[in-house]
Amino acid sequence: MAWLSAVLAAIVLVLAVAGRRARVADWGHPVLNVLDGLNRLFCRYYHHLRADPIPLPAAGPALVAANHLSGLDPMLMMAASPRPLRFMIATEQYHRFGLEWFFRWIGCIPVDRERAPQKAFRAALAALAAGQVVAMFPHGRIRHRGERPPHIKSGVVRLARLAQAPIYPVLIGGVRGQGYTVMAPFIPSHARLRAFPPLDCSREDPGTCLKELARLLDDTDPAAGLEQAPAD
Repeated sequence: MAWLSAVLAAIVLVLAVAGRRARVADWGHPVLNVLDGLNRLFCRYYHHLRADPIPLPAAGPALVAANHLSGLDPMLMMAASPRPLRFMIATEQYHRFGLEWFFRWIGCIPVDRERAPQKAFRAALAALAAGQVVAMFPHGRIRHRGERPPHIKSGVVRLARLAQAPIYPVLIGGVRGQGYTVMAPFIPSHARLRAFPPLDCSREDPGTCLKELARLLDDTDPAAGLEQAPAD
């Protein structure tokens, strides 16, 4: 079976080279940098992603806030980001069998919405204070087909004001696996990601800022100009 080992080694080498060449964000670890590049290639060619680059600053704290359609969304956002993103995710997703180690490795922040939501809030605030980029889905859950977007939770604006960090709104569309979590990355899409200029909520009324963010993240608005994925 030496030939099989040689073939597998060649495949790993090709993937490593392709990942390094396509990598944009620096995750501080060579393996994660390769995965960054492979994710960009996967989203570009398998999900036909057309994305506006998220206009993050080269350094300093920032929040990225997006609508939430599926488990593919974080991969699309990372494929459009010039910097690593630390995602806030629900504990039930964070502790999925076989994935917790990976979520911990890439710096995800688990959110226990029932028992200790403030613990995640403090962790996100600490990450922002350290100059990192925190990504979140302020609607709080995946929106299924036919539903109106849930109300946006105010925590994103509170974080932005306390950390003096801008919010970068991101609108996702064209996801064929909408409503799915684990299966969504395996269902090919024609994904689209629109990135908007930052919102400076530190100088704006919180309610006004939240209302503007809700408007930008409304993927059901025809004016958003997003491609609609066909129903299954």
